[in-house]
Amino acid sequence: MSPRFTRREIIKTSALAGVGFWLGTESSSAISNSPNEKIQVACIGVGGRGGANVNGVKKTGAEIVALADVDEKKAGGTFKSYSKARKFHDYRKMLDKLHTDIDAVVVSTPDHTHFHPSMMAMNMGKHLYCEKPMAHNVWEIRTMTNLAREKNLKTQLGVQRHTIPNVHRVVELIKTGAIGEVKEVYAWVGGSRGMPKIPKEPAKVPSTLKYDLWIGPAKLVPYAEYKDGKGVLAPYNWRFWWDYGTGETGNWGCHVLDIPFWALELDFPTRVDASGPEIDPDRTPKSMQSHFVFPKKGDRPEVKLHWGHGKAPKIMKEYGIQKGGTGCFFVGTKGALWCDFGNHILAPKDKFEGFKYPEKFIPKSPGFYREWTQAIKGDKTPPTCNFDYSGPMAETVILGNVAYRAGEGFDWNAKELKASSSKAQSFIREEYRKGWEFS
Repeated sequence: MSPRFTRREIIKTSALAGVGFWLGTESSSAISNSPNEKIQVACIGVGGRGGANVNGVKKTGAEIVALADVDEKKAGGTFKSYSKARKFHDYRKMLDKLHTDIDAVVVSTPDHTHFHPSMMAMNMGKHLYCEKPMAHNVWEIRTMTNLAREKNLKTQLGVQRHTIPNVHRVVELIKTGAIGEVKEVYAWVGGSRGMPKIPKEPAKVPSTLKYDLWIGPAKLVPYAEYKDGKGVLAPYNWRFWWDYGTGETGNWGCHVLDIPFWALELDFPTRVDASGPEIDPDRTPKSMQSHFVFPKKGDRPEVKLHWGHGKAPKIMKEYGIQKGGTGCFFVGTKGALWCDFGNHILAPKDKFEGFKYPEKFIPKSPGFYREWTQAIKGDKTPPTCNFDYSGPMAETVILGNVAYRAGEGFDWNAKELKASSSKAQSFIREEYRKGWEFS
């Protein structure tokens, strides 16, 4: 069965101007402005992180009407918990059958299968919650962002840490000039995950896994397992194979870079460079560094943003800070600021003794999932990680991988999606296997 993604000849949607919601011409489940109306949600990919997303959306009062997952074992707990929801292996069949009963869709599949279900759902006029890093390549991210804007859909990228109070305080400090003008930022994630072992031989596909559907549009390779019985790709190690995942950069980049993107109002870089260990064409590295230049914007000067997977930057020691783990380090003209998601430090310490914090001005979130569901119901406040904000951030994250894989830096024309390097350009968009072509 070939997927049908554009569906323009089958279902058309039209915006109800000024109200902030969509009505499908064949839909009988349109959401009204009433905050008491229940949203009908279908979820694609419901094991692991997907299960957490299902539960998070459910807690907002939405009704989970359908679940789709190719792995019955991984999704088993969620399937059992939502016994009344319709169950599917193939999301395409689910959306074809139930599109008139669905208002919104949650996509929590592996990176290489974000784009196709998201586009199918949005072309049907369904609001979308999608896990980070939104999609598998830059072209996919831009295409999704543009479609969501074109159809005025309510979107949210799964950057759940955006609502943490400490993150809000950090953003307020940077925006109010506590450390002066910021021209350089270091961001990183610790650890050394990557370069998984290459399997020696294929294995029998578990009866609970629809492997061909799991592969979806990506390169089809034989199913394989390690000696401990864990799948080489499914259910999790896909993250560290380039054809299916985006490495620790894609895994953590949106979470960590959300802080400087928000605080400094970054969008698209004009220069991208990267370095790291020897490039493997199939597997993501155990460490890497990428560097981005963002041009001057309004009163904000040019910003150099450094993203690393591995060790924390050495520059922090100059300010008396010794921190590892995961975090950000802002360097300003009047000082510096280190933060992770739960804490922050202004430096040097003696310079900020007696420092008076600015008044809080970032409103407390009603809840990350609730931001999305309330917007669907007609709340005029957009979800904080809607695609117009999070799309450029996700693109930047993936561009770091592009520079590393290309083995060279490049100037970037964001408007045209053009890299000055032909090697880099080859990674901006990828081909899909037969039967999964997109048009």
